[in-house]
Amino acid sequence: MSSPVSESSTTISSASRPTGTASLIDPGSLMRIKNLELRARAIVEGFLTGLHRSPYHGFSVEFTEYRQYSPGDDTRFLDWKLYGRSDRYFIKCFEDETNLRCYLLVDLSRSMSFGTLGYSKADYAKTAAATVAHFLSLQRDAVGLMTFDESITDRIPARFRPGHVHQIMMSLERAEPGSATDIEKPLEQIASTVVKRGLVILISDLLTPIGSLNKQLGFLRARGHEVVILRVLDPRELDFRFDQPAMFHDVETGRNLFIDPDQARQKYLEQFREHSQAIQTICQNLGVELHQVAIDRPLELILFDLLADRLKRGRSTVRQRSPRSGGRS
Repeated sequence: MSSPVSESSTTISSASRPTGTASLIDPGSLMRIKNLELRARAIVEGFLTGLHRSPYHGFSVEFTEYRQYSPGDDTRFLDWKLYGRSDRYFIKCFEDETNLRCYLLVDLSRSMSFGTLGYSKADYAKTAAATVAHFLSLQRDAVGLMTFDESITDRIPARFRPGHVHQIMMSLERAEPGSATDIEKPLEQIASTVVKRGLVILISDLLTPIGSLNKQLGFLRARGHEVVILRVLDPRELDFRFDQPAMFHDVETGRNLFIDPDQARQKYLEQFREHSQAIQTICQNLGVELHQVAIDRPLELILFDLLADRLKRGRSTVRQRSPRSGGRS
């Protein structure tokens, strides 16, 4: 499918998220930070600050033992039933899982080079991937990366060790949009080579024929992987609000097409809705989380979306750790 593309930005998720965005970093301002690693750190710091003011502050799912209350402990984790039986205060100690394996799949096809905001979808996608990698590294979780266009261009295994996230950042810094999109190969390679179950995050505009998407996503789910798709689109792809007739360049095929937006808009939006609905149906049938994100959306909210997914699924894979004990808070 050509770029541009439609429809208002939406997130396919019923979980709540922060309502105020005044304190979030504008992506346009953020992209002026040339160093990707510094950019990711700024987003994560803003996210962690917002987390303490959000409904997610202090959440947890599982615990394995108790310890006696000490002054300064968070009283929200007191077990009042145990207090009633023993007349002593005990804190629930949460299981310290450090074995989350996250695989970031970043689409760098030519369509990802499109952008009307001073930066491209590829810039936004790389920043989103760097942000997730940095956040999970703070939790001592293993993160891997695969970049692709019509073939896999770089692959870094999921690990947690000194310097590993920096290696991911450097790979993303070097990556440039390539040729046509083929999401079948990276999904197939992840499904066939990764034995341990993990979280697979696909970041793509999905402007490609989706005939094999159902098969490959189904294979991943059958292997026990959780799958999240971040579908990143430029606002003009979502509404096709171009002002006057112009020559449009199809970045996937290289063709130039003269288009009158007023005449083409309705048909374009109809085709885009059909394409989006097909993607949504596949994801719903397979239990895949789909988030459609306009690239003017603050990137902190992507982390909130991922956190909401974990809460909704009743899983503990994305969490904030307590600086006191290393457990979840």
